[in-house]
Amino acid sequence: MSDCLFCRIVRGEIPARKIHEDDHVLAFHDINPVAPVHFLVIPKMHITSMAALGEEHGEVMGKVMTVAARLAAEQGCVDGFRTIINTGRVGRQEVYHLHVHVLGGTEVLPAMLKR
Repeated sequence: MSDCLFCRIVRGEIPARKIHEDDHVLAFHDINPVAPVHFLVIPKMHITSMAALGEEHGEVMGKVMTVAARLAAEQGCVDGFRTIINTGRVGRQEVYHLHVHVLGGTEVLPAMLKR
């Protein structure tokens, strides 16, 4: 998609602090981090959200998740980290290009949801 924010980052039209790039996946620091470690991992292929995934996306999503785990360790998250994938309006997805948030680098992350 030509106007998708993350597609524009993939194409190099918008700068990002990249920490990984290969033929299928891009990872970069979040511009508004909520933890000492906060980066995003995205497929370079435009996939709107988790709700749009099909069997044909299995390989690239496996790559997204394994890159997320490796980079979390490289960024110092040896005692754990959180992965978040917001999906759709109810899931509070803001950019409609599938992306995984990886957060860590602090002793305790806040609760995911208020009870």
